[in-house]
Amino acid sequence: MPQWLLNMDGGILLWLQDVVRNGILDPFFKVYTQLGNAGLLWIALSLVLLCIPKTRKAGFVSLIAMLLGLLCTNVVLKHLVGRERPWLLLTELVPLVTEHDPNSFPSGHTCAAFAAASAWCRTLPRRWMKVVAVVMAALMGFSRLYVGVHFPTDVVAGMAVGLLCGWLAWLIWKRLAAWRGWEA
Repeated sequence: MPQWLLNMDGGILLWLQDVVRNGILDPFFKVYTQLGNAGLLWIALSLVLLCIPKTRKAGFVSLIAMLLGLLCTNVVLKHLVGRERPWLLLTELVPLVTEHDPNSFPSGHTCAAFAAASAWCRTLPRRWMKVVAVVMAALMGFSRLYVGVHFPTDVVAGMAVGLLCGWLAWLIWKRLAAWRGWEA
């Protein structure tokens, strides 16, 4: 990775730590980011959507999207890239939470959030639901920066992979629905 990009990534994280972090927001972002562990928040919401007839498709497509995201980020890209976590590279950075996986790129939490949000934006029946999905996904990405466990480029890459996985899941759904005679 180019040095200027590493400098920018580190500078943004240190700025967040020194200027944005505060005692009021810290507890919220610590809890919110941990709700994304193993995609639990997004899986739980998808399972709820599966139980409601009008949103069943949204739940199904988002689960496919998150499975694709898991394979892309945690199984392939993190090990292929092997980028260390920010606090291992920036001695001035104090993370609010720590991760057991030393690989940082791309952000799996952000990927899962945007995979689900991307799927929901294509399938949920109400506009407000889609807006909430995007806001929640963006908050997850920001939370990863706020707590100091990802570089900004990790989050941007996680977002891109998640959006791609949501789109691919939608295409898979359309094919499956056409083949099975379901409503696409």
